[in-house]
Amino acid sequence: MAPSVTHVTGTVAGDVEVRFTQDGIAVCRFRLTQTPTQWDASAQKWRDLDPIPYICTAWRDLASNAAESLVDGVNILVKGRITEIRDNSIYLSVDDLGISLRRRIAYTETSLPSPIAARPIAAPPAPQPAAASRPATGPGSPPAWWEQKRAANWS
Repeated sequence: MAPSVTHVTGTVAGDVEVRFTQDGIAVCRFRLTQTPTQWDASAQKWRDLDPIPYICTAWRDLASNAAESLVDGVNILVKGRITEIRDNSIYLSVDDLGISLRRRIAYTETSLPSPIAARPIAAPPAPQPAAASRPATGPGSPPAWWEQKRAANWS
């Protein structure tokens, strides 16, 4: 019988542990808590049910990326296979995971703003004193009234 594939949404509980096998393969383990909700018709509001604890294990690149990305309290979505149910916890072998965007914004390496965008904006140059009326120098030059208004600061 094939393992049961499931999708779980929950909150990372605690730190993510990462280790390496003798062959150098990354393995990470983290706890996940899913808190199902149920509509209470008499009170006209949602109520939390008992939390469901999961112990998740990820391998290779997924393990390395999870160890770098996940912290305590982050809501995530996990796709995995149930491998065991023991000690009131469900054990999942994680195939894929992502950060939930319900309560936060997530940036990827390609969606981060460039370093140029993060530079402070330079102060605008100081205004130069108005020059005396310049004579028209040819076609395309502003008319005399333009220079007079400009010299008078457009009052």
